[in-house]
Amino acid sequence: MPDEHGFNRRKLLTALAGLTLVSATLPKALANTESHSKNSRTLVAYFSRSGSTKVIAGVIHRNLHTDLFVIEPEIAYPEDYFQTVEQAQIERQQAIKPAIKNNVINLEYYQTIYLGFPIWGTSIPPVVQTFLSTHNFTNKKLIPFITHGGYGKGDSEDVLAELAPLAQRVTPLVIECGQERRTTETVIGWLASSVS
Repeated sequence: MPDEHGFNRRKLLTALAGLTLVSATLPKALANTESHSKNSRTLVAYFSRSGSTKVIAGVIHRNLHTDLFVIEPEIAYPEDYFQTVEQAQIERQQAIKPAIKNNVINLEYYQTIYLGFPIWGTSIPPVVQTFLSTHNFTNKKLIPFITHGGYGKGDSEDVLAELAPLAQRVTPLVIECGQERRTTETVIGWLASSVS
């Protein structure tokens, strides 16, 4: 079924299936360093917890020959999904913007920035908010690509307007991806019923 931006999810997933090569060709980029393409004035910066946003970032990077930057918190989020949800909720409630490992050293060089992130608790993850508030996006074309687990883009456009007010914001790609919470809850329920 096409989403609100005319993308057919099946076609996108088919295109994304070929991305197993990305992990082999982009080890430097995926280690939270910048991957440079010759003369690229376009950057893909992304944060991904479960991998869905990373896959989309790889497709954009490969097809547009962009530079690539991985947004990572200085202290990694827990591996456990529910612990991460709890930590992110605390960060939101207390307006904590966690430190990030690296910054884009030469953001002024780029004209266009594709910014990828999942929706956490109906908003932009705190670590991505840190990235936005520590970089100057004035007069940059900012093109978000947003993954979510069924609740849409939340307040992400308002947050982008607040943290990158002078960027030329483009309508985002918003796509529903993996259902980590639903899968985890289904397995927990199944385990509970199979043990009794």
